[in-house]
Formats: sequence, C-alpha cells, structure tokens
Amino acid sequence: MINEQIRDREVRLIDTDGAQLGIVPGRDAQRMADEKRLDLVKISPTAKPPVCKIMDYSKFKFEQSKKEKEARKKQRTVDIKEIRLSPNIDTHDINVKVRKAIEFLKDGDKVKITIRFRGRELGRTEVAHVIFNDLTQKLSEYGNVEKPPKMEARTMAMFMSPKTQAEKDKIEREKADKSEQIV
Repeated sequence: MINEQIRDREVRLIDTDGAQLGIVPGRDAQRMADEKRLDLVKISPTAKPPVCKIMDYSKFKFEQSKKEKEARKKQRTVDIKEIRLSPNIDTHDINVKVRKAIEFLKDGDKVKITIRFRGRELGRTEVAHVIFNDLTQKLSEYGNVEKPPKMEARTMAMFMSPKTQAEKDKIEREKADKSEQIV
C-alpha cells in the first residue's frame, strides 16, 4: 500500500535515510512524504502500529526489477541429455558414448544413461551392471552418480550429474600433491 491507500490512524515512520521518526499520525506521515515529494509506503502492515517508510516508490520498483533480471541472467537451467546403449555393445562404441557423455557433463548438463533390453537380453541384466560400472569409472573425473542403475520395465537407467567447481578444484589439488610426492 502506498500514499492515500494507507488509512491507519498511527504509523511507525522511517525516514529516507533509515532513521526512525517514531509513532506519527497517518495524516502527518503522508504530509511529511508530500513535503519531500516522495511516497509513503507501508512496509510491515501486520505490525502494531504498521511500519511505513518515506521513499521514491517508482525508483524502488525499478531497482527491484533490475535485481530480478540480473538474477535471471545468472540462473542456468540444467538439461538432461540421454545416452542409449544396448547390453551387447562393443568397447569402441562404449568409448564413443563416453566421449559424448564427457562433453555433456563439461557443459553442465545431467546425463541419463539407459540400457534397453530386447527379447532374451532381459534374462542377462548382470551384463548391464558391468557396463554401468565401467562407465562410472570412465566418467568419475567429470561427474557423480546421482541415481544408481535401476531397472524400469525393459530398461535400466542411471543418472549422472556434473561435478561442482569445488569438487574439480579438490581433484586438481590432489593431482598436484601426487605429482609433488613423485618428484
């Protein structure tokens, strides 16, 4: 609520510089704001008496929208990229899929790795666990297992998320420590 919308008898008034002016009648508070050519804005309507502040409301709204836009710029939506495999995949094909998964993880996207079983392949799900273990070892430098392999109908799926910057820095420090110990 601003200006004439405020109809309280008494308000706790805060000046433009943040100094408290005490409890003032509502009309006097509105008059003080008008003298300074600013707006009277109700900050805390539930307090007894309500807290009002003298400020330039349009400038306040503009700065608030500017902060929101800046926050939206910094936000990043995380996409989920899917890599599909089959239980009888060859090593070279796995290496191609690993390179693609590394690319996705470096870009900051989550990766869903699925193995689809067809026909008699459904009886040999232990092969999929071997493939998933191999993939997690190869991708451990770039991502973490978010959800371990789980069977859903005829597919087994695992989710990997990219490592955070702190985790990457820790790995770099450990590598540097190991190289110093060797020398």
